[in-house]
Amino acid sequence: MDGRPRGAAFWGLALVFTLFVLFLYGPTFTILLLSFQGPDGGLTFPMNGLSLHWFAKLYEGVGVVDIWAAFRRSIRLGLVVMGLTVVLSVAAGLAFRNRFKGSGLLFFVTVASLIVPSICVSLGIGLEFRLLDDRVNALGGDWPWLVDGFTTTMGLFSSGLGAHLTWTLPFGLLIMFAVFNRFDRAYEEAARDLGASPWQTFRFVVLPIIAPSLIGVALFGFTLSYDELARSSQAIGDVNTLPLELQGLTTTVTTPEIYALGTVTTAVSFVVIGSALALILWARRRQERKGSDAGQGMV
Repeated sequence: MDGRPRGAAFWGLALVFTLFVLFLYGPTFTILLLSFQGPDGGLTFPMNGLSLHWFAKLYEGVGVVDIWAAFRRSIRLGLVVMGLTVVLSVAAGLAFRNRFKGSGLLFFVTVASLIVPSICVSLGIGLEFRLLDDRVNALGGDWPWLVDGFTTTMGLFSSGLGAHLTWTLPFGLLIMFAVFNRFDRAYEEAARDLGASPWQTFRFVVLPIIAPSLIGVALFGFTLSYDELARSSQAIGDVNTLPLELQGLTTTVTTPEIYALGTVTTAVSFVVIGSALALILWARRRQERKGSDAGQGMV
Protein backbone atom coordinates (compact mmCIF):
# COMPACT_ATOMS: atom_id res chain seq x y z
CA MET A 1 0.00 0.00 0.00
CA ASP A 2 1.48 3.35 -1.05
CA GLY A 3 -1.16 5.52 0.63
CA ARG A 4 -2.47 6.99 -2.63
CA PRO A 5 -6.27 7.34 -2.96
CA ARG A 6 -8.15 4.82 -5.06
CA GLY A 7 -9.10 6.02 -8.52
CA ALA A 8 -12.48 5.81 -10.23
CA ALA A 9 -11.32 2.77 -12.23
CA PHE A 10 -10.64 0.82 -9.03
CA TRP A 11 -14.07 1.51 -7.55
CA GLY A 12 -15.75 0.74 -10.88
CA LEU A 13 -14.03 -2.64 -11.10
CA ALA A 14 -14.80 -3.28 -7.41
CA LEU A 15 -18.49 -2.64 -8.11
CA VAL A 16 -18.46 -5.00 -11.12
CA PHE A 17 -16.75 -7.71 -9.05
CA THR A 18 -19.27 -7.30 -6.20
CA LEU A 19 -22.19 -7.58 -8.61
CA PHE A 20 -20.59 -10.66 -10.16
CA VAL A 21 -20.22 -12.36 -6.76
CA LEU A 22 -23.84 -11.53 -5.89
CA PHE A 23 -25.00 -12.90 -9.23
CA LEU A 24 -22.91 -16.06 -8.75
CA TYR A 25 -23.75 -16.87 -5.14
CA GLY A 26 -26.97 -14.92 -4.58
CA PRO A 27 -29.29 -17.73 -5.72
CA THR A 28 -27.50 -20.23 -3.48
CA PHE A 29 -27.81 -17.99 -0.42
CA THR A 30 -31.46 -17.29 -1.27
CA ILE A 31 -32.30 -21.00 -1.46
CA LEU A 32 -30.38 -21.58 1.78
CA LEU A 33 -32.38 -18.94 3.63
CA LEU A 34 -35.78 -19.90 2.25
CA SER A 35 -35.23 -23.57 3.14
CA PHE A 36 -35.49 -22.55 6.81
CA GLN A 37 -39.00 -21.09 6.39
CA GLY A 38 -41.58 -21.82 9.05
CA PRO A 39 -44.43 -24.30 8.44
CA ASP A 40 -46.56 -21.55 6.87
CA GLY A 41 -43.73 -20.20 4.71
CA GLY A 42 -43.74 -20.05 0.95
CA LEU A 43 -41.30 -19.96 -1.93
CA THR A 44 -40.62 -16.23 -1.74
CA PHE A 45 -39.67 -13.54 0.73
CA PRO A 46 -40.52 -12.33 3.30
CA MET A 47 -39.84 -15.38 5.43
CA ASN A 48 -42.67 -16.59 7.64
CA GLY A 49 -40.97 -17.94 10.72
CA LEU A 50 -37.74 -19.87 11.15
CA SER A 51 -37.62 -23.66 11.58
CA LEU A 52 -36.37 -27.01 10.29
CA HIS A 53 -39.89 -28.01 9.28
CA TRP A 54 -39.16 -28.46 5.59
CA PHE A 55 -36.07 -30.55 6.25
CA ALA A 56 -38.25 -32.88 8.33
CA LYS A 57 -40.78 -33.06 5.49
CA LEU A 58 -37.95 -33.80 3.07
CA TYR A 59 -36.76 -36.64 5.29
CA GLU A 60 -40.24 -38.16 5.17
CA GLY A 61 -40.15 -38.19 1.36
CA VAL A 62 -41.27 -35.98 -1.51
CA GLY A 63 -44.66 -37.28 -2.68
CA VAL A 64 -44.39 -40.36 -4.90
CA VAL A 65 -40.76 -39.58 -5.78
CA ASP A 66 -38.12 -41.62 -3.95
CA ILE A 67 -35.67 -38.76 -3.69
CA TRP A 68 -33.26 -40.64 -1.44
CA ALA A 69 -32.96 -43.51 -3.94
CA ALA A 70 -32.07 -40.92 -6.60
CA PHE A 71 -29.57 -39.39 -4.20
CA ARG A 72 -27.90 -42.77 -3.63
CA ARG A 73 -27.80 -43.43 -7.37
CA SER A 74 -26.07 -40.10 -7.99
CA ILE A 75 -23.52 -40.80 -5.25
CA ARG A 76 -22.74 -44.28 -6.58
CA LEU A 77 -22.47 -43.09 -10.16
CA GLY A 78 -20.33 -40.14 -9.11
CA LEU A 79 -17.90 -42.39 -7.24
CA VAL A 80 -17.54 -44.77 -10.20
CA VAL A 81 -17.06 -41.87 -12.62
CA MET A 82 -14.51 -40.35 -10.25
CA GLY A 83 -12.46 -43.55 -10.09
CA LEU A 84 -12.52 -44.14 -13.84
CA THR A 85 -11.70 -40.50 -14.57
CA VAL A 86 -8.61 -40.65 -12.35
CA VAL A 87 -7.34 -43.98 -13.71
CA LEU A 88 -7.97 -43.19 -17.38
CA SER A 89 -6.62 -39.64 -17.12
CA VAL A 90 -3.37 -40.81 -15.53
CA ALA A 91 -2.99 -43.62 -18.06
CA ALA A 92 -3.62 -41.22 -20.95
CA GLY A 93 -1.26 -38.64 -19.48
CA LEU A 94 1.52 -41.22 -19.25
CA ALA A 95 0.82 -42.42 -22.80
CA PHE A 96 0.87 -38.93 -24.29
CA ARG A 97 4.28 -38.23 -22.72
CA ASN A 98 5.70 -40.42 -25.48
CA ARG A 99 4.47 -39.17 -28.83
CA PHE A 100 2.79 -41.84 -30.92
CA LYS A 101 1.21 -41.87 -34.33
CA GLY A 102 -2.25 -40.31 -34.26
CA SER A 103 -1.82 -38.76 -30.79
CA GLY A 104 -2.88 -35.33 -32.03
CA LEU A 105 -6.06 -36.65 -33.65
CA LEU A 106 -6.88 -38.72 -30.57
CA PHE A 107 -6.48 -35.67 -28.35
CA PHE A 108 -8.85 -33.54 -30.41
CA VAL A 109 -11.41 -36.35 -30.61
CA THR A 110 -11.27 -36.68 -26.81
CA VAL A 111 -11.82 -33.00 -26.04
CA ALA A 112 -14.40 -32.56 -28.83
CA SER A 113 -17.17 -33.57 -26.44
CA LEU A 114 -16.59 -30.29 -24.58
CA ILE A 115 -17.62 -28.41 -27.73
CA VAL A 116 -20.63 -30.52 -28.73
CA PRO A 117 -23.83 -29.45 -26.88
CA SER A 118 -24.49 -31.75 -23.95
CA ILE A 119 -28.04 -32.54 -25.01
CA CYS A 120 -26.74 -33.71 -28.42
CA VAL A 121 -24.27 -36.05 -26.71
CA SER A 122 -27.07 -37.42 -24.55
CA LEU A 123 -29.36 -37.94 -27.54
CA GLY A 124 -26.59 -39.67 -29.51
CA ILE A 125 -25.76 -42.07 -26.69
CA GLY A 126 -29.44 -42.78 -26.09
CA LEU A 127 -29.97 -43.52 -29.79
CA GLU A 128 -26.92 -45.78 -29.86
CA PHE A 129 -28.22 -47.91 -27.01
CA ARG A 130 -31.73 -48.04 -28.47
CA LEU A 131 -30.25 -49.43 -31.67
CA LEU A 132 -28.39 -51.97 -29.54
CA ASP A 133 -31.69 -52.88 -27.87
CA ASP A 134 -33.27 -53.45 -31.29
CA ARG A 135 -30.37 -55.71 -32.26
CA VAL A 136 -30.67 -57.77 -29.08
CA ASN A 137 -34.44 -58.16 -29.60
CA ALA A 138 -33.82 -59.20 -33.21
CA LEU A 139 -31.42 -61.91 -32.07
CA GLY A 140 -34.11 -63.16 -29.72
CA GLY A 141 -35.96 -64.63 -32.71
CA ASP A 142 -33.25 -67.29 -32.98
CA TRP A 143 -32.34 -67.52 -29.31
CA PRO A 144 -35.43 -66.71 -27.20
CA TRP A 145 -33.51 -67.27 -23.98
CA LEU A 146 -31.37 -64.25 -24.86
CA VAL A 147 -34.25 -61.80 -24.50
CA ASP A 148 -36.11 -63.53 -21.70
CA GLY A 149 -36.87 -60.69 -19.28
CA PHE A 150 -34.80 -58.25 -21.32
CA THR A 151 -35.90 -54.60 -21.31
CA THR A 152 -33.00 -52.37 -22.28
CA THR A 153 -29.22 -52.11 -22.23
CA MET A 154 -29.52 -48.52 -21.05
CA GLY A 155 -28.82 -48.02 -17.38
CA LEU A 156 -26.96 -46.17 -14.69
CA PHE A 157 -23.63 -47.92 -15.22
CA SER A 158 -23.86 -48.47 -18.97
CA SER A 159 -25.21 -45.59 -21.04
CA GLY A 160 -25.32 -43.24 -18.05
CA LEU A 161 -21.72 -43.96 -17.13
CA GLY A 162 -20.57 -43.44 -20.70
CA ALA A 163 -22.43 -40.14 -20.98
CA HIS A 164 -20.83 -38.80 -17.81
CA LEU A 165 -17.35 -39.91 -18.83
CA THR A 166 -17.64 -37.89 -22.04
CA TRP A 167 -17.92 -34.87 -19.74
CA THR A 168 -15.38 -35.65 -17.02
CA LEU A 169 -12.57 -37.33 -18.97
CA PRO A 170 -11.59 -34.29 -21.09
CA PHE A 171 -11.16 -32.20 -17.93
CA GLY A 172 -9.09 -34.89 -16.26
CA LEU A 173 -7.00 -35.34 -19.39
CA LEU A 174 -6.26 -31.62 -19.71
CA ILE A 175 -5.20 -31.46 -16.05
CA MET A 176 -2.86 -34.44 -16.41
CA PHE A 177 -1.35 -32.98 -19.59
CA ALA A 178 -0.50 -29.82 -17.66
CA VAL A 179 0.95 -31.86 -14.79
CA PHE A 180 3.17 -34.07 -16.94
CA ASN A 181 4.30 -31.19 -19.16
CA ARG A 182 6.09 -29.67 -16.18
CA PHE A 183 7.09 -32.96 -14.56
CA ASP A 184 10.85 -33.30 -14.16
CA ARG A 185 11.95 -36.61 -15.66
CA ALA A 186 15.16 -36.44 -13.61
CA TYR A 187 13.26 -37.98 -10.68
CA GLU A 188 12.39 -41.04 -12.75
CA GLU A 189 15.90 -41.31 -14.16
CA ALA A 190 17.35 -41.22 -10.64
CA ALA A 191 14.97 -43.99 -9.53
CA ARG A 192 15.93 -46.17 -12.49
CA ASP A 193 19.63 -45.55 -11.81
CA LEU A 194 19.04 -46.87 -8.30
CA GLY A 195 17.54 -50.08 -9.73
CA ALA A 196 13.81 -49.33 -9.50
CA SER A 197 11.51 -51.11 -11.92
CA PRO A 198 9.05 -49.08 -14.05
CA TRP A 199 6.22 -49.96 -11.65
CA GLN A 200 8.30 -49.03 -8.59
CA THR A 201 9.28 -45.76 -10.26
CA PHE A 202 5.65 -44.90 -10.87
CA ARG A 203 4.43 -46.02 -7.45
CA PHE A 204 7.13 -44.52 -5.23
CA VAL A 205 8.28 -41.52 -7.28
CA VAL A 206 5.71 -40.33 -9.83
CA LEU A 207 2.52 -41.07 -7.91
CA PRO A 208 3.43 -39.20 -4.69
CA ILE A 209 4.48 -36.14 -6.70
CA ILE A 210 1.28 -35.94 -8.76
CA ALA A 211 -1.00 -36.96 -5.85
CA PRO A 212 -2.39 -33.41 -5.22
CA SER A 213 -3.32 -33.14 -8.90
CA LEU A 214 -4.99 -36.56 -8.81
CA ILE A 215 -7.17 -35.38 -5.94
CA GLY A 216 -8.16 -32.41 -8.08
CA VAL A 217 -9.06 -34.71 -10.98
CA ALA A 218 -11.11 -36.86 -8.60
CA LEU A 219 -12.93 -33.75 -7.38
CA PHE A 220 -13.74 -32.74 -10.95
CA GLY A 221 -14.91 -36.26 -11.78
CA PHE A 222 -17.28 -36.56 -8.83
CA THR A 223 -18.78 -33.06 -8.82
CA LEU A 224 -19.29 -32.89 -12.59
CA SER A 225 -21.07 -36.26 -12.53
CA TYR A 226 -23.06 -35.51 -9.37
CA ASP A 227 -24.48 -32.27 -10.84
CA GLU A 228 -24.88 -33.36 -14.47
CA LEU A 229 -28.34 -32.96 -15.96
CA ALA A 230 -28.24 -32.55 -19.74
CA ARG A 231 -26.06 -35.60 -20.48
CA SER A 232 -28.25 -37.73 -18.23
CA SER A 233 -31.59 -36.65 -19.66
CA GLN A 234 -31.70 -39.03 -22.65
CA ALA A 235 -29.01 -41.56 -21.76
CA ILE A 236 -29.76 -42.74 -18.24
CA GLY A 237 -32.51 -45.26 -18.99
CA ASP A 238 -35.48 -46.01 -16.74
CA VAL A 239 -33.94 -44.60 -13.54
CA ASN A 240 -33.33 -41.00 -12.55
CA THR A 241 -30.35 -39.35 -10.91
CA LEU A 242 -30.82 -36.59 -8.36
CA PRO A 243 -30.54 -33.69 -10.86
CA LEU A 244 -33.23 -35.29 -13.04
CA GLU A 245 -35.53 -35.71 -10.05
CA LEU A 246 -34.88 -32.10 -9.04
CA GLN A 247 -35.82 -30.92 -12.51
CA GLY A 248 -39.09 -32.85 -12.31
CA LEU A 249 -39.87 -31.60 -8.80
CA THR A 250 -39.54 -27.95 -9.81
CA THR A 251 -42.79 -28.29 -11.77
CA THR A 252 -44.75 -30.14 -9.07
CA VAL A 253 -43.45 -29.09 -5.62
CA THR A 254 -44.68 -25.66 -4.53
CA THR A 255 -43.31 -25.56 -0.98
CA PRO A 256 -39.89 -24.73 0.52
CA GLU A 257 -39.32 -28.49 0.63
CA ILE A 258 -37.61 -28.14 -2.76
CA TYR A 259 -35.30 -25.51 -1.25
CA ALA A 260 -34.47 -27.84 1.63
CA LEU A 261 -33.43 -30.46 -0.92
CA GLY A 262 -31.30 -27.87 -2.70
CA THR A 263 -29.62 -26.98 0.59
CA VAL A 264 -28.86 -30.65 1.34
CA THR A 265 -27.36 -31.28 -2.11
CA THR A 266 -25.29 -28.08 -1.88
CA ALA A 267 -24.02 -29.16 1.53
CA VAL A 268 -22.93 -32.50 0.06
CA SER A 269 -21.02 -30.65 -2.68
CA PHE A 270 -19.27 -28.45 -0.13
CA VAL A 271 -18.35 -31.48 1.98
CA VAL A 272 -16.79 -33.14 -1.08
CA ILE A 273 -14.92 -29.97 -2.04
CA GLY A 274 -13.72 -29.41 1.52
CA SER A 275 -12.53 -33.01 1.82
CA ALA A 276 -10.66 -32.74 -1.48
CA LEU A 277 -8.95 -29.50 -0.43
CA ALA A 278 -7.98 -31.07 2.90
CA LEU A 279 -6.51 -34.09 1.09
CA ILE A 280 -4.56 -31.81 -1.27
CA LEU A 281 -3.15 -29.85 1.66
CA TRP A 282 -2.24 -33.09 3.45
CA ALA A 283 -0.54 -34.51 0.33
CA ARG A 284 1.50 -31.35 -0.20
CA ARG A 285 2.63 -31.18 3.42
CA ARG A 286 3.53 -34.86 3.35
CA GLN A 287 5.55 -34.31 0.18
CA GLU A 288 7.32 -31.28 1.68
CA ARG A 289 8.06 -33.22 4.87
CA LYS A 290 9.56 -36.11 2.91
CA GLY A 291 11.66 -33.65 0.89
CA SER A 292 12.90 -32.02 4.09
CA ASP A 293 13.75 -35.39 5.65
CA ALA A 294 15.64 -36.41 2.49
CA GLY A 295 17.58 -33.16 2.55
CA GLN A 296 18.56 -33.62 6.19
CA GLY A 297 19.63 -37.19 5.44
CA MET A 298 21.97 -35.98 2.70
CA VAL A 299 23.49 -33.48 5.12
